[in-house]
Amino acid sequence: MKLTKEQVQHIAKLARLHLTEEELERYADQLTNILTYVELLKELDTSSVKETSQVTGLSLPPRADELGTPLCTPDELLACSPLPKDEHQIRVKRVI
Repeated sequence: MKLTKEQVQHIAKLARLHLTEEELERYADQLTNILTYVELLKELDTSSVKETSQVTGLSLPPRADELGTPLCTPDELLACSPLPKDEHQIRVKRVI
């Protein structure tokens, strides 16, 4: 199944990407190749393959949570924001 430029444009819109006509054509071909490969992989029999999320057998050793020295104060962080501040908090517009 070949993706059309319109389908790629729709995907780009969902991802909030602005693509040129050249990019739409190039990505249509690339995405079509990816989808074709995924369809090919679906044909493989994986019923005897054990499910896994980690293939190396290594695991991360647990470490203790240690409280370190802060890099800056809360007021220094607030000073970086251009948004209005109120009682040591950033004031935002009402969402409801």
